[in-house]
Amino acid sequence: MKKFVLTGMLLSGIIFSGMAQSKGASDPKAKTVLDGVSNKFKSLKTVVANFILKVEGANNSVTDSKKGTVYLKGAKYKVTLPGQEIISDNKTSWTYAKDVNEVTVNNVDQSSGAMTPAKLFTNFYDKDYLYKLEAETTEKGKVLQNIELTPTDKSKNVFKVIVSVDKKSQSIAKMKVFEKNGNHYTYEITNFTPNTNLSDATFTFDAKKYPGVEVVDLR
Repeated sequence: MKKFVLTGMLLSGIIFSGMAQSKGASDPKAKTVLDGVSNKFKSLKTVVANFILKVEGANNSVTDSKKGTVYLKGAKYKVTLPGQEIISDNKTSWTYAKDVNEVTVNNVDQSSGAMTPAKLFTNFYDKDYLYKLEAETTEKGKVLQNIELTPTDKSKNVFKVIVSVDKKSQSIAKMKVFEKNGNHYTYEITNFTPNTNLSDATFTFDAKKYPGVEVVDLR
């Protein structure tokens, strides 16, 4: 999988930056479910979630699949994938590529509309999407409440997102992103651990732990 896919999709959880809000009606039942997820997440001090990222091409053929972990503490986050780490302390972000032993450093734009992993679990949906509740499904013994979100800005490459919420735990179980080019990205949460003891050092990049790393500072 190309690095830009991982960086683009995971640096921002699922990036839909700068979408313009337009008039439209959303399903109040869907909002109730999404608000439940948001409120629960806000009550947690930290979250550690393991996930599987699947990239699908035409005819739903899986072209790549990777396991990863996301660590969350307030607005701070760290995403680890095979060969890549994406870290942010909400002031500075670091994107590390293992194969070239290189880290790219950027300032976090607080005014940006870009989604972060933390925002993914909160009320990101209110401004940039219309949403409706679909039929419930059962997967791996879990009852899932499925919500279809469509961006209000129709010029974007993403035209639909399906969020599947575990009805019992009120947490996101799966999210599938549909692009106009035919690609699908599925994030499946395989394990969700709340209130783990995470130090602030988790959310910074320590170059001493990466001997010989090349630092590309774009700040």
